[in-house]
Amino acid sequence: MPTPDLPPAIRTFIDATNRADSAAFVTAFTPDAHLNDWGRDYRGRDGVADWDRTDNIGVQARFEPLGLRPGSAPDTWDVRLRVTGNGYNGTGRLTFRLRDGLIADLRIG
Repeated sequence: MPTPDLPPAIRTFIDATNRADSAAFVTAFTPDAHLNDWGRDYRGRDGVADWDRTDNIGVQARFEPLGLRPGSAPDTWDVRLRVTGNGYNGTGRLTFRLRDGLIADLRIG
């Protein structure tokens, strides 16, 4: 399946996860980012780093993008991913809101 043409910040989110590069992963987000993972909220880059340790690179997650479409609001994207690793395994939809070329908001679930 062809890889969707992802916005650069979302591409960094995926590539940094797959390389287990936590520093690059966190810098894909704005300093005041918000991440919501099925109702659990994380704020700022420190919060994103905490989520990364417990739910992403910390559990050896790997992402395969399956689809991309514009979201319902400006600067938002819905991305369908296949996730593998030592945590969640399966497909899911993530909604990204970008600002200034970085991820300002990420909703999982």
